[in-house]
Amino acid sequence: MTTDVRTIEWTGDGLRLLDQTVLPGRVEYLTVRDVDALVDAIRRLAVRGAPALGVAGAFGVALAVRQAAREGWDDARRDAEIARVRAARPTAVNLAAGVDRVLPFAAKGADAVAAEAQAVLDEDVRGNRAIGVLGADWILGRTGGDRPLRVLTHCNAGALATAGWGTALGVVRELHGRGRVETVYADETRPLLQGSRLTAWELRRAGIPCVVQADAAAPSTILRGLVDVAVIGADRVAANGDTANKIGSLGVALACRAAGIPFVVAAPWSTVDLALPDGTGVPIEQRPAEEILAWNGAPTVPDGVDAFNPAFDVTPARLVTALVTETGVLEVSSGDTPRHVRSGA
Repeated sequence: MTTDVRTIEWTGDGLRLLDQTVLPGRVEYLTVRDVDALVDAIRRLAVRGAPALGVAGAFGVALAVRQAAREGWDDARRDAEIARVRAARPTAVNLAAGVDRVLPFAAKGADAVAAEAQAVLDEDVRGNRAIGVLGADWILGRTGGDRPLRVLTHCNAGALATAGWGTALGVVRELHGRGRVETVYADETRPLLQGSRLTAWELRRAGIPCVVQADAAAPSTILRGLVDVAVIGADRVAANGDTANKIGSLGVALACRAAGIPFVVAAPWSTVDLALPDGTGVPIEQRPAEEILAWNGAPTVPDGVDAFNPAFDVTPARLVTALVTETGVLEVSSGDTPRHVRSGA
């Protein structure tokens, strides 16, 4: 994504967010200056993606500290508001990690918190670039040959989901820069069609050929031999390599295993939760029923029918060919797990 559009930026007295709910039709920004507005932006996916949520959480502490000074909150109220930011979405570990990273600076004031949050943002951009290079190197070494590759991706793990450049799409960008992308299959991805609205928007802006397909088409596309590698992001990776990502990722992984092609997870080290032994402990966010039961305000199911709307699924480590972080590449399904990483832990 070109530098004229930034996902998240501190203005000095607030947080400027690219409103991802109105893309691709409009490019609009929100400036949030209080905790209520930030929690709302996070919950309705105006800002989203695990790394971006980590940055938003870090700056959210600065917002809370500023608001406490402005409105005369005591420490208990300030801490309660920070806890609201931390818990705004439960599945992505980065949100809590971003809050926790800057909490020790709260006693020094909002400017000190914001400075540390900016460090989180800058580290994310550098890390994404490293993920792109490492992931592209591994994929090209694994796939062999010199022809352009057909890549499948699920959800949005690009610049919009991070502080810049992207994780899974960062790998795709690097491959494209080397002239090694034929096309990208972008799954539509619920909730809110984040693949068709956001991933396709980013790829189009970057000049990377892509097509959008329904989530249910992905396994067939893979098993028909139309895909060389699948690359996705992650919201949380357990200590054994189990990976939580947007609902539908598990079906992609199963199809990749059946087809014998790599299923690659690209995510920053901050997404790895070593305190979580395996994926059974990942909290799965339930989205509002209306996302399933209606479209543009019109009902899509009969009256009296309820919805089951999990936002994420968990892919077992045995189906994850490789996990790419800024610290290196782990070949998870062959027994190499995040426990074995020394740098970045």
